[in-house]
Parts: sequence; C-alpha cells; structure tokens
Amino acid sequence: MVHSADITPFPQPPERVSFHRTELSVILGLYGRMVAAGIWRDYGISMLRDVAVFSVFRHTAEHPVYRIEKRPRLAARQQQYAVLGMDGRILRRGSDLATVLRVLEKKLIRPV
Repeated sequence: MVHSADITPFPQPPERVSFHRTELSVILGLYGRMVAAGIWRDYGISMLRDVAVFSVFRHTAEHPVYRIEKRPRLAARQQQYAVLGMDGRILRRGSDLATVLRVLEKKLIRPV
C-alpha cells in the first residue's frame, strides 16, 4: 500500500508567457502577407517567463528585423503588445494586437 507521504509530486514547470491561438492567427496572417510580398522570409517564437516574442527575419542567418512582444505584466501601465525594430526602438505599443501590427502593414503599401 502506498501512503501519500511516499508520493513525490512532479515539479511544476516555470510559468511562461505565450501567444494565444487568436493572437497567433493575427500575427501569422500578417506574416503570410509579408512572405507573399517577398519582404519577410523566416520567423521564430520565444516563450519566456515575462515575455513572448515573435521575431521576424528577412534571411534565416541574420538578426530579427522586427520583434512582436507580449508582456502581460505591462497591460495596466504601458500596454501589453509592442513592435520593436531591429535597433530595439519601440515602433508602436498598445493593448490591441491588430492595431499595434498596423505599423508593419505600411510596409506592404508600395508607391506605384
């Protein structure tokens, strides 16, 4: 017979911030349009303790051109979504992901 004192629970994995399915749908929709336009080529997703990052690359072997970040702890103060440029500057920050991503939509509009 096994007693409860003999059972060791599994250690809990550390909490991580991640993108929800609906958030990924919005991001991947933009990503697909940019790939079709020949502007972006690759992406990477990082899920860390305080932030989830969707990094966008022009070429696989270089630094990300843009980073789309989700920081839930900043939701009340500075808004939880941000788009950062290659140099780390915040291009746009907000509480609505689709609105924040509009800063990148401008790259699809080319003068004729």
